[in-house]
Amino acid sequence: MSQFENVSVNKTANVYFDGKCVSHTVTLADGTRKSVGVILPSSLKFNTGAPEIMELLQGRCRVRMAGSDEWVEYAGGQSFDVAGNSSFDIETLEDLHYVCHFG
Repeated sequence: MSQFENVSVNKTANVYFDGKCVSHTVTLADGTRKSVGVILPSSLKFNTGAPEIMELLQGRCRVRMAGSDEWVEYAGGQSFDVAGNSSFDIETLEDLHYVCHFG
């Protein structure tokens, strides 16, 4: 799906890591919350509360999950799961467009 229908959008951006990651929170009609954003080329560490699915729309990155020494490369059209109350390191190799699905 290339777009979400019938959503509300938080007009204030979520800006992380000195602007290297910028997203907007969208809420679907059923109350489901997602964020849609871009991560600029960088190396970052994200902490999670709820479980997440990171759907990659465009770009390339390498990801290392908490407790692992292994880096896995992903590209647009792929996704990866992140456990709740965890973290992951991400190295974006080019602008990375994503949708984060919570819960």
